[in-house]
Amino acid sequence: MKSLKEKILELKKNKNVVILAHYYQEPEIQEIADYVGDSLGLSQEAEKSNAAIILFAGVHFMAETAKILNPNKKVILPDLKAGCSLAESCPPDIFRKFIEAHPNHIVITYVNCSAEIKALSDIVCTSSNALKIVESVPKNTPIIFAPDKNLGRYIMQKTGRDMLLWDGSCIVHEAFSLDKLIELHKIHPDAKIIAHPESETHILETASYIGSTAGMIDFVKSNSSNKFIVATEAGILYKMQQEVPNKTLIPAPSQEDNTCACSECGFMKMNTLQKVYDCLLNESPEVTVSEEIRKKALIPIERMLELSK
Repeated sequence: MKSLKEKILELKKNKNVVILAHYYQEPEIQEIADYVGDSLGLSQEAEKSNAAIILFAGVHFMAETAKILNPNKKVILPDLKAGCSLAESCPPDIFRKFIEAHPNHIVITYVNCSAEIKALSDIVCTSSNALKIVESVPKNTPIIFAPDKNLGRYIMQKTGRDMLLWDGSCIVHEAFSLDKLIELHKIHPDAKIIAHPESETHILETASYIGSTAGMIDFVKSNSSNKFIVATEAGILYKMQQEVPNKTLIPAPSQEDNTCACSECGFMKMNTLQKVYDCLLNESPEVTVSEEIRKKALIPIERMLELSK
């Protein structure tokens, strides 16, 4: 009898499907994916895919981005309820009014937002290219940055730019406990702390390296240290450990700290291998974006991809 993994790989081949998975997915999903990456890498893979169907093992806004870039391909998501606390913190109607209240601002939005928010934007960015995108805007041009205030603050501190920040955040990256992180570092004083810029300022101030998920993986590979405390969603540790099998990786502790002593995204973990199989078999649930929104959202995404080359 064929295993679930074997059935998925067979269906994938027969239906000409590409499976894109985010670093925060369960290891068994990462194993059957054609490409595992962060938001920018996944956007770029979606853009150049020749598959008839894109199965996006991630959250809703990521699948929407793939659909915006691939209007003629079917985009499916294992669980339509796999949302994002950050994306949900920025409702389009309220954000539109916010923009209207601050005319003459360039609107830069972090990719972790809905298609409607992207459609209201001038440029989209990811955590790996946010500094480059902001620095591409003339210094005398005011900027609205949304929806992540922590990433926005980090960019302001790095660039010296004054930006108008939307008050949104990621519950996963806000869950890290500074006190517990300090205690953990006392136990492992030789460990370097690395953090995602969606984390709060007091966590970032402890870090030897701040960067995107892909950037963090590159850092642990190239750095001479053999031990790292990792302040981002714990799903990254699977891929990271594969890249550095002889190094010690420790998840940063969350405030809850009841079960896994780390911070996990419940939305990302809604996707399961069984749901991936069902999704492939039925070619649903499908993610759609209206043509009006898609065309408007495509412009700032293409600007980002052009600036990221």
